[in-house]
Formats: sequence, C-alpha cells, structure tokens
Amino acid sequence: MNWEKLMPDQKEEVERQLAVIKRGTVDILPEEELERKVIRSVVQGRPLKVKLGLDPSAPDIHVGHTVVLHKLRQFQELGHEVQLIIGDFTGRIGDPTGKSETRRQLTEEDVKRNAETYQKQVFKILSPDKTKVYYNSEWLGPMTFADVIGLGSKVTVARMLERDDFSKRYAGGLPISIHEFFYPLMQGMDSVSLETDIELGGTDQTFNLMMGRTLQKEYGAEPQVAITLPLLEGLDGIQKMSKSLGNYIGIDDTPNEMFGKTMSVPDELMVKYYELATDMTNEELEVLSEDLSGGSLHPRDAKMSLAAAFVRMYHGREAAEAARRHFVTVFQQRALPEEIELRDIPEDELQGGAIRLVRLLTLLGFAVSNSEARRSIQQGAVKLNEVKIEDPNADVTVRDGDIVQAGKRKFAKLRIV
Repeated sequence: MNWEKLMPDQKEEVERQLAVIKRGTVDILPEEELERKVIRSVVQGRPLKVKLGLDPSAPDIHVGHTVVLHKLRQFQELGHEVQLIIGDFTGRIGDPTGKSETRRQLTEEDVKRNAETYQKQVFKILSPDKTKVYYNSEWLGPMTFADVIGLGSKVTVARMLERDDFSKRYAGGLPISIHEFFYPLMQGMDSVSLETDIELGGTDQTFNLMMGRTLQKEYGAEPQVAITLPLLEGLDGIQKMSKSLGNYIGIDDTPNEMFGKTMSVPDELMVKYYELATDMTNEELEVLSEDLSGGSLHPRDAKMSLAAAFVRMYHGREAAEAARRHFVTVFQQRALPEEIELRDIPEDELQGGAIRLVRLLTLLGFAVSNSEARRSIQQGAVKLNEVKIEDPNADVTVRDGDIVQAGKRKFAKLRIV
C-alpha cells in the first residue's frame, strides 16, 4: 500500500488520522511503518489493534497517567480497537524502569485490588465498548519452563544492559535480579500473543515497547509500531507529576480540589496540559494557542477553562460549574466560607516562594511547635487554597492572596512582600 494508489477520499482520511495520532507524541518508531499501517487500515476497513499495558502497582490514577489514555481515546474515535492489558502477571515482578534497586513484588491480592480500581478509573476516559481488557496471566501463566528458556534465548544480556537503569546499576555494582530481565520480555510477549499493531507508553518505556517489536519479529509476526508520549510535569512545573512529590491532580480528587489544583498549573505549561490531558480537538488547540500568544485570551481565563474541563471530564458538567463558582467566590473575590468573617483573618507578611509547610504553620501561629504542625498536617486539617496537604514534609510555593487553613477556624490570607 502506498500514497499513490489511494483514492482522494482515502488519502484525506489517512492524513486526518495521522494528524490526530501524531499530536503530542515524542517518538513514533518507525514512523513510515505507522503510515503503512494506517493506509492499510483505511483501505481494508480493518481497525488497528492499539495496546497499553498497565501494571497495577498503585490504586490511583492522576492526570499525568491520563496522557496515554487520552491518546488511546483518540485512536478509539478514529475507529480503532484498544487492547488494555492488566499486568496481573508482570505486576508481580514490577517494572524495573527508572529504579535503582529491585522492586518489591506485589502479592496476588495487591494486584487484584489495584486492577479493579484501575479499570473503574480508566473508563472515565476510554469507551468501554471499544476496549478489550486482557489479563496477561492468560498467556504468561501457562508457559512451561521450557517456554521460558526459549523466550530467554531470544535476547542477549548485552541487549538488556542497553537499558539505562540496568547499565547504571551494573556499573555501580548494584544488584540486578535475573527475574527483572524477564519484565520487558513478558511485556513483549503480550504483543506477540495479541498480534498488536501499535503500542503506547511514556518516554521511559521506550526499551520495553521496542522489545515488543523484537519478539514479534522473532516469532514470525509483523512488528508493532512504538509510540512514546511525554511525561507531564506536575504543579511545580519541574518534576514529572507524582503522588509521592505532591505535585499531582488526581482524577478522583473532589471537584473543588481538582479545580483549585489546576489553577496552580504554571502558565507556560497550560497549552501542554490542554494538548495531552484533555479532549480538545487539534483545531480548538490551535485557536487557543493563537489567542494566548496574541494576547486576546488571558492566561487566567484559559486556566479557568482548563480547570472546568478537568472537572467536567471526571465529575460532570454540573460539578464543573459549581466548582468554578466556588473558586470565583473564595479566591478571585477573596471571600471565605460564610461562618468565617474577614476581620478574623490576619494578613501575614511572608517572603514569596517555596517554604516548608510545617514552617509556614508556625510562622502563622497556627501551631506552637513543629511537632504540632506535623500532627495537624497528618490529620488532614491543613489546606492551601482549598487543597488538602497531608505530607508533613511537603514544601509549598506561596503567592500573594493565598489562603491557608488549619482546622475549621484558623485562616490566613497571605500578603507577600
């Protein structure tokens, strides 16, 4: 199949699909094979099989995780079939990607519990009717030891040590367990078993995705195309979004919390969030970017729309409107809950920038000691701009007008000097 043999309407459809598929991607490996697969799909009317593997190592999904899910949703809207792999077998080993030490192996109960939560959350984005869910224990579990030996013979140790994390651990004299080498092999076997056409993953998954191509070739199948997507920076604008770093927007956050967190997204990342984590079309994204760069759209207003879009996607339109009204009332108009009077709130002078939350509470007089401040945080009594913070070691970035709350009666509106 090639461009020259396409009818005009087919060529237009191929170009449309490629524009959607390529949006927001980092690498398409190899890109010419993607074009051939899309052309064949359009001409033959056969949907492509697009795979995402999920190891249920944690129960909750944040907006950073949804980048790849939104790309899958785009494939669904183009008429293709999504293969969602729940790594109940690989999850017992744990993906060694980016790890400086061997990961703790999950129990079967851990995997089952987390997998149930994952499915509930991913279908807030994916269409269940266009998604086929698989558990890779279906084909990995029945493999005999002879099968495993045969699989291991397909790839050399030298090839495994091309992985950055493995090579660093090896060079540093840190242990690498043999079973960790089997993780990318098992992920590749998922693609072999399901005859996958395209596999998606973050940029940190490139080695694993390419292993799928390698094994498909070894087993005589057409190799998949690997598409990598960027890792989304968190609310600090620096490190990738992570619950452990506290810079995340959880898709199960309350509407008000989700809206408030989104309003903290750095201006320079706003278009990236729209592009990677919303259902905005290419045409709408182009208009948004032009309006922002041309000055006809204020970044604050664009961020309000982004916050509303997130709440709408995960909680519905009514919740989005209610969260918007709440934010305008509490933060833009600097009003506070009805039972709190403004004259009761001190305006404390602080130096702007990052500060340890424990230190902030003691400066405000909300705690007489660091230990009392830590207890308040751990009990879930502390909020910054309506966003609850439960990490007693957290650093926060304070801005003029921010509202700090500790318990039901302690409020402070900050005035930064």
